[in-house]
Amino acid sequence: MILFLLLGVLLGAVSIIFILQNVEPVTVSFFTYSLNGSLALILFLALFAGVVITILILLPSYVRDEFRISRLKKQNKDLEDELVAAKKSMHTMATTPTVAEDNTTTVI
Repeated sequence: MILFLLLGVLLGAVSIIFILQNVEPVTVSFFTYSLNGSLALILFLALFAGVVITILILLPSYVRDEFRISRLKKQNKDLEDELVAAKKSMHTMATTPTVAEDNTTTVI
């Protein structure tokens, strides 16, 4: 986890340095839209758009995993309750005295 955090900080720092070194004004066209701005701003917007798209792609699997984890936690709780009940039942059976049957046979 720490490694990913450090990697993210390093990638962010390199991205910021790259953006700050490219401040020339540029025009970006997409179909009929045109955007004028510094190259740094355009690169930052492209980076931000990539982050948003990545989050949108990963969001359904994250939500599905959260539902699955919740369901598994509930199932685990039910199984733990069943185990406790079984242990109580076994303990009760072990401590309850049993009546021995008389196995004597009568010969006629």
